[in-house]
Amino acid sequence: MTEHDLATEVLLIAREVVPLTAVGTADVGLVGGKGANLGEMVQAGFPVPPGFVVTAATYVSTIERAGVRAELMDLEHQAATADAERLEVLARAARAIINSIDIATDTCGLISAAYAAIGSGFVAVRSSATAEDTAEASFAGMNETFTNVRGDEELVARIKQCWASLFGARVVAYRAERSMTDEPAMAVVVQKMVASDRSGVMFTIDPASRDELVIEAAFGLGEVVVSGRVEPDTYHVDRASKSVRQIRIGHKDVRINSGDDGDELQILEGDAAWARVLADEEIATVARIGMDIENFYGSAQDIEWAFVGPDLYIVQARPITTLGPERDDTDDADEPVLHGLGVGSRTVTGAVRILESPKHADTFVQGEVLVAQMTSPDWLPVLRRAGGLITNAGGSTCHAAIVSRELGVSAVVGTRSATTVLRDGDIVTLAPSSGRVFRGTPAADVVPGPQFEPHYQPAPATPVQPLATKLYVNLALSDHAVDAAALPVDGVGLLRGEFMVSDALGGQHPRALIAAGKADEFVDRMVEHLSTIAAAFSPRPVIYRTMDFRSNEFRQLTGGEDYEPHEANPMIGYRGCFRYIKDPETFALELQCLARVREDYRNLHIMLPFVRTTWELKACLEAIDNSPLGRDRDVKRWVMAEVPSIIPRIAEYAALGIDGVSIGSNDLTQLMLGVDRDSAILAELFDENDDAVLWAIEQIVVNCRAAGITSSLCGLAPSTNPAFAEHLVRFGIDSISVDVDAVTAARHVIGSAEQKMLLDAARGGFLQPTHWA
Repeated sequence: MTEHDLATEVLLIAREVVPLTAVGTADVGLVGGKGANLGEMVQAGFPVPPGFVVTAATYVSTIERAGVRAELMDLEHQAATADAERLEVLARAARAIINSIDIATDTCGLISAAYAAIGSGFVAVRSSATAEDTAEASFAGMNETFTNVRGDEELVARIKQCWASLFGARVVAYRAERSMTDEPAMAVVVQKMVASDRSGVMFTIDPASRDELVIEAAFGLGEVVVSGRVEPDTYHVDRASKSVRQIRIGHKDVRINSGDDGDELQILEGDAAWARVLADEEIATVARIGMDIENFYGSAQDIEWAFVGPDLYIVQARPITTLGPERDDTDDADEPVLHGLGVGSRTVTGAVRILESPKHADTFVQGEVLVAQMTSPDWLPVLRRAGGLITNAGGSTCHAAIVSRELGVSAVVGTRSATTVLRDGDIVTLAPSSGRVFRGTPAADVVPGPQFEPHYQPAPATPVQPLATKLYVNLALSDHAVDAAALPVDGVGLLRGEFMVSDALGGQHPRALIAAGKADEFVDRMVEHLSTIAAAFSPRPVIYRTMDFRSNEFRQLTGGEDYEPHEANPMIGYRGCFRYIKDPETFALELQCLARVREDYRNLHIMLPFVRTTWELKACLEAIDNSPLGRDRDVKRWVMAEVPSIIPRIAEYAALGIDGVSIGSNDLTQLMLGVDRDSAILAELFDENDDAVLWAIEQIVVNCRAAGITSSLCGLAPSTNPAFAEHLVRFGIDSISVDVDAVTAARHVIGSAEQKMLLDAARGGFLQPTHWA
């Protein structure tokens, strides 16, 4: 340690908890970029809520006192050069260390006193890493932030969680990407909560138009804007005159309010969801203070703001790090303007077209890059014509990702700000393999692939190595059924009914079609699409999963608002078997479709999704028995294993006549870990390889074998994670179903896992008991 480093550390240790009024940019090493920026703004007279900082010195002294400082630094060094799988393991280990240590009693006393000084009510707790919110690196959205925290005990717990987020997998990778080799440290900003009725973010320079600034706004707390949960209003403002140049009103279907017991979710419907958030004079007020902050710092700023009645507050400001020099769209794309989760492997370049809804699809030109807040089933006609897709919201298993894989459309989802950063006509390059979007044409080392080419190719002429574990494909559409059937697969393990219904009915809600007296049209269209797929794969089995409607997605279909409820969490809401019981008419038509197709194609079978309880399953099986399909005794009846309650009930389900169980690894992981699988924010928590998830999968496979029924799994993990595939093979799973673009990779990893098992058997280690923590 140099003399300068030693002096700096002594200074840090001397100050553990400091008010925002006492810090500025000279104290970045003590209070982090966020704390320093807020302190500067407080002293400059900007309307910043009062607060204090638990400094980086507190973090350093706590890990030093616990004796884990060297261990954490060693994990950081290992993670900097690790591959994605190893990185997650190392990052998780570092977070576990942080969560296991205690904060000293005297430090807790200082925190409590500072908390009392700002009123001891609800506070926001924000990570402020010492390299965060600087001109070189923003770490935007990567470290933890908590709102509506109240009480000494919860405050201390949230501070530790902020420290632990210093070792999120994305954060570690971000540091490594920018060659940040210094020991990371974390300060934590604690501010009095602003119970905002309107809030949002502002870029003081619009990256797409340098003479404008851009403001996004929504009702309630700003979390809905930052997380991409709603489509906010977007206002483009002339930087010089502060006059509004362009307004786009977003569909804001929820708002989060600050209540006495914490965050309260409020559903907005009809005109309330489409209401304009800010008046022109309020837009000018936000713009003026944004320009004042930019002038104060001397650089463009990314600002979070909030109104409480007529009073405007600045919650956060950071330099814009993705702006780069102004240039033509024809320049090489050397720096990404957006990061997200990539779908596909082909790099594509095209012109941007931002659409608020598929109702505006008439403006979309084939081959353009579709940019949207999020897509739902009614976007299918547009997606078929898209050269690429970028969304604000969504995770690797959202509707946009699933359909993009099947249509062969490269996508980057969950970018959070695509509809703000990009403008119609921009030329962009999508590099889905790294989840990045560049402005302009690709850099020299990024070669775009052809558009509209499926990700998968027919089976090679050379013989394919046989597998003991059957390999199926997942399908949702009939477009490429013949091409998919040419792949070296044993059938279709998951045919997603809800996507097929949306496609076959041309974006109409099935209940609306039935109400219009067009039930026969429903059946005829569905039979046509199902027959195309069954014929292509015959005699190989096609397992059709009945419509797994989620209300938030299917409300967007034509007529959907009349039939779909508003739910706070549709992922665990009105779906699956329970819906069939409550809406027997639609379920009966679906069964009629299957019976019609089976008159010609005996390889089509049925699977029921999201089975929560035995009584629901009994009711659905009785409905099948009483339908035309029920007279067909050869049809196989499967259930999805998505809800953990299936684990102890498999024997009961088998006794009811269930022939197979297909593990939906996406939903099962979601419910085992309590992680919304559509959330880009929680992406690093969504881990199908988690011990708890693997334990659940093993129990399902073992219980199926004991009950004498077949077991399968449909999901992404087997094709991307060799270790996960090996677990499935060792558990003795009968089949695995993957998306069409993953067949080659899946065959390789499954074959390798089977060969490894044979090798282990030869060495005497075959089928040793598995124990999961």
